[in-house]
Amino acid sequence: MSSNNYALNNWSLLSPTAKGIVVMLIGMFLFSLNDAMGKWLVATYSVGQVLLIRSAVAFVILLPFVWRAGMDTVFKVERPGLQAARVVFSTAEVFCFYWAVYYLPLADVMTYWLAAPIYVAAMSPFLLREKVGWMRWTAIFIGFIGVLIALAPEGEVEPIAIAVAIIGTLAFALMVITGRTLRGTPDKTLVFWQIAGAGIAGLVLAPFDWVMPTGIDFALLGLLGVVAMLAHICVNRAVKLADAAIVAPFQYTLLPWAIILGWLFFGDLPRAMMLVGAAIIVASGLFIFFREQRKKA
Repeated sequence: MSSNNYALNNWSLLSPTAKGIVVMLIGMFLFSLNDAMGKWLVATYSVGQVLLIRSAVAFVILLPFVWRAGMDTVFKVERPGLQAARVVFSTAEVFCFYWAVYYLPLADVMTYWLAAPIYVAAMSPFLLREKVGWMRWTAIFIGFIGVLIALAPEGEVEPIAIAVAIIGTLAFALMVITGRTLRGTPDKTLVFWQIAGAGIAGLVLAPFDWVMPTGIDFALLGLLGVVAMLAHICVNRAVKLADAAIVAPFQYTLLPWAIILGWLFFGDLPRAMMLVGAAIIVASGLFIFFREQRKKA
């Protein structure tokens, strides 16, 4: 029996929940790989150039699926003002991420981004009119303490890079909140305009600092879009195979991957205070998540 047939037979024996977990773990690895590739490339090419080529390739991959579903699905949208705001938030988030990883270790930036669910929980009473009890507020407060610990500088640190990272996480949190409000919009529509927004930003910014890519680098820039699209597909597939309550916590595997890839490719060793802060952030985020799931049950 060939190794491929053996793998397929074993895969068929897995339950849908187990398949969902495996696919989610693959998606998180792909996101981590995408982030590491982005950090590598922004050392040579501007953020605008990275956004432009990455978005162009992702758009080419997505377009056939959108065309099959009907182009009216992306142009006839509910609440266009809120849709536009979400595109602004998503574009700001990805721009800030690539800008921040140019100056900061990958694990540090990922730690700040993993704090986004805490920001979402803190803003939801005011923007989504959700009720938040004292236990959830306590978890939010502890999570913010974790952020402050993770932010504690060690050695020479670019303050503007940390500021950009925080702005990026806030933009990500606002993107999640607007996404909740627009939950009736098809996934393809949300992804289409998200890619379009990043592509337009790249088109505007790239000419100011354009560097002609080598053949290998151009392939890597394009691969960013491919890997990102595959990661999104894996996450969407995972939540169809298994309950979101089961697979969502596996998003925190982004952090160990960021530490491993940061060490392998950039020689970055995680700071002690960052690890402490990250542990507090992850614990607070998981508590908030499972608390919300219990309330929905």
